[in-house]
Amino acid sequence: MGLISGLKSSLQQVRESLFTEEEQKRIGIYGPPNAGKTTLANRIARDWTGDAVGPESHVPHETRRARRKENVEIERNGSSVNIDIVDTPGVTTKVDYEEFLDYEEFDQDEAVRRSREATEGVAEAMHWLREDVDGVIYVLDSTTDPFTQVNTMLIGIIESRDLPVLIFANKIDLDDASIKRIEDAFPQHETVPLSALEGENMDEVYDKIAEYFG
Repeated sequence: MGLISGLKSSLQQVRESLFTEEEQKRIGIYGPPNAGKTTLANRIARDWTGDAVGPESHVPHETRRARRKENVEIERNGSSVNIDIVDTPGVTTKVDYEEFLDYEEFDQDEAVRRSREATEGVAEAMHWLREDVDGVIYVLDSTTDPFTQVNTMLIGIIESRDLPVLIFANKIDLDDASIKRIEDAFPQHETVPLSALEGENMDEVYDKIAEYFG
């Protein structure tokens, strides 16, 4: 009897382990530099775990390595979704060290170092997208033109992998924000407006995350 009980217990543990692994999903936060990806990642992580994912900055390419926050459990409407958030470096076609020289806190050596790290970060973000994420939150700055080569390419890769994707139109707290501009650029995907900085419309953000990735 003890042997049978032990076997049942072991099988139950295996089933629970498999179920947990199946349900745990890696959600990559993607988009161009300075769209507010880390601000959003921190907002989600703080709301549901109390911890931040990484530092935020007005300087582009502040995130130059992917950062992962595990076991973020979001509860909505009596159910929950447990995800790992992967905050990725901003993807761009070129990182020029002279970008950093516009900021007085950086000398040329620091600018060159940051540009090299940012370039490596783009490669890392692309690796995660092609190999290691189960869904994508795509963050766009709603004050800028979303119809760019990089955005079109990344959305195409996401679609080719048949990944669930939510497009977030960030920075709606700014006067020149245009949600419609983003909706028109990618009408095949749902666009959710928000301000990650101010916490505007986060209830809908969490509802959609649970719906798409649960």
